[in-house]
Amino acid sequence: MAGFRITKPYTMPRDEVREAAQGLAASLEREHGVRSRWEGDSVTIRGAGVDGRMSFHDGLIDVSVRLGLLASMFESVIRDEVQTYLDEHVT
Repeated sequence: MAGFRITKPYTMPRDEVREAAQGLAASLEREHGVRSRWEGDSVTIRGAGVDGRMSFHDGLIDVSVRLGLLASMFESVIRDEVQTYLDEHVT
């Protein structure tokens, strides 16, 4: 199973980080048809061939994604999309 992990430090207030994380989850829902479910400061993302988790704590956002065979063909596209979103919305 293919996948990737992205971590990014942040210094912005926690509520702004949560807002950015919610925006990323919403974007992934729109663009890739996944569903998200929040539990505290973590969100689980699931869809056809996609299983991921995003959390933020101790000044670090951590995104881990596992991709099934078909979705793995789009690994670089999804990874780049997540990285770009984080770079633009998280400081």
